Amino acid sequence: MTDQNRAYLYAGIVVLIWSTVASAFKIALRYLDFSQIVFYAVIVSMFTFLLILAHQKKFPLLTRCTARDYGRSVLLGLLNPFLYYLVLLKAYSLLPAQQAVSLNYTWAVQLVILSIPLLGQKIDLKSIVAVLISYFGVVIIATRGDIATLKIFNLSGVLLALTSATIWALFWIYNIKDRRDEVVKLFLNFAFGLLFIVTYLVFFGNLRLPSLPGLLAAAYVGLFEMGITFVLWLKALRMSRTTAQVSNLVYLTPFLALGFISIAVGERILFSTVAGLGFIVGGIALQRYPAQQKTPQFPRRLRRNRTASPSLHGY
Repeated sequence: MTDQNRAYLYAGIVVLIWSTVASAFKIALRYLDFSQIVFYAVIVSMFTFLLILAHQKKFPLLTRCTARDYGRSVLLGLLNPFLYYLVLLKAYSLLPAQQAVSLNYTWAVQLVILSIPLLGQKIDLKSIVAVLISYFGVVIIATRGDIATLKIFNLSGVLLALTSATIWALFWIYNIKDRRDEVVKLFLNFAFGLLFIVTYLVFFGNLRLPSLPGLLAAAYVGLFEMGITFVLWLKALRMSRTTAQVSNLVYLTPFLALGFISIAVGERILFSTVAGLGFIVGGIALQRYPAQQKTPQFPRRLRRNRTASPSLHGY
């Protein structure tokens, strides 16, 4: 098997796993509060990264981090996993999974928008059109196809899902500017994120021992959404001739997720969800074209390190 075929294999496995995450979120919410899911999932994910550090013999890299590096990890841990998953899972608790997963996928669109004030990037006409196309998809999903009246079903849930996408885009920008080893960064991010979620639970939550189904669901999220898939994704990126050859597979994730949601969660997938998601993904694809044959069409300052993003799915 060639390296490129291995890259497709690893990327395909990751995309398939990511496609199940929305269903796992919704199933976990049957047994646990959204903040409790974050707590248990972050613990599992942190220990996953700890084992990866041990396997890769990267513990010495932790001692080489400066005070500034640890400060970055505090900020990144605040964004992800703490705020991102707290806001995202709250959105999932309010919305059908099909809406939450589709709206959260707008993180790539918000990345383009945020790169203007944060990175000084200029936006051209094609990017403006792409953003408008994607947000037309948001309107379709939020109104469940009733765009004539613009009646939004559960505005709080919609805003939370879009906010989670903004948080992920911010994390993407700040993370990719940090040149430390990716596993080291993520371990420290999740370690500090765990401190944030524990503090949140002390003051606002209700920490309790979960039932076995709840614990298994949270562990699944921590292991596969936040943890082991990261290593497989990096392998795919490093083996592929170009990042576009594997990163384009991510476009399949939300559509596959709808299938898993229908089967595992039992939701009836609305045509408006599929149509709206089509507009969101179409806008993202337009933004990336034609540079996607070489590298993902993200702001130029973010293109230096082809393995710098922990994931591209953005759930």
